[in-house]
Amino acid sequence: MIKSVIFDWFNTLARYEPPRELVHSRALREFGINMDPVKLIKPLLVADKYYFEENIKEPIRNRSAAEQEKILFLYEQVLMTEAGLKFEVDLPPKVYLRGKELFGDTLDFVLFDEVLPVMKNLREKKLTIGLLTNYAKDMNPLINRLGLEKYIDFVVTPYDAGSDKPDPGIFRFALKQAGVTADEAIYVGDQYKVDIVGARNAGIKIALMIDRYSLSPEITDCPRMMSLLELDTYL
Repeated sequence: MIKSVIFDWFNTLARYEPPRELVHSRALREFGINMDPVKLIKPLLVADKYYFEENIKEPIRNRSAAEQEKILFLYEQVLMTEAGLKFEVDLPPKVYLRGKELFGDTLDFVLFDEVLPVMKNLREKKLTIGLLTNYAKDMNPLINRLGLEKYIDFVVTPYDAGSDKPDPGIFRFALKQAGVTADEAIYVGDQYKVDIVGARNAGIKIALMIDRYSLSPEITDCPRMMSLLELDTYL
């Protein structure tokens, strides 16, 4: 019997506002590259995989400022390569830094459209709802501002658990906060290695991958959802 649903944050419940594809499109335009923002959605998600896999090796926040900057520049390079752009090696750092200048102080989070209806449904079913994120900041102000405070029962960050996803310890810490066993929980995230493999290694059998743009057809050993509305099937 399922008693708890635990969610990842970024690209699962929320996205950046303004949309990242718009940020990168405007930065590219300043360097003479006109790119439809919609065509940057998939490249951004591919670059996300690179970033999260780097974080698995060692949490990026724990690395030197120079290393963090190098990873972010490479992130931009992966994005531009995936978008099919031809560029000189010094362009990705310039695009990244200009994007940061243009939008660095204004980026915020917004929920995906289906999130609040899904949360309401889970609350009506009297399920314990958790948030498990590698976003190592105080999430409470954000949760309150986005109207999630009446739904989210607990939040787990690396600072709480002492480890990052995909370490099974952070998932077990979340299960403890939920007061449930691994068999009584569902975990939902958007990154296969970080979320799905991590949850399974902690004993959570029902680990669901949110894949809104159906960009990971190669993942066949776990359920993939294009919307959180599909979650009801697994409760």
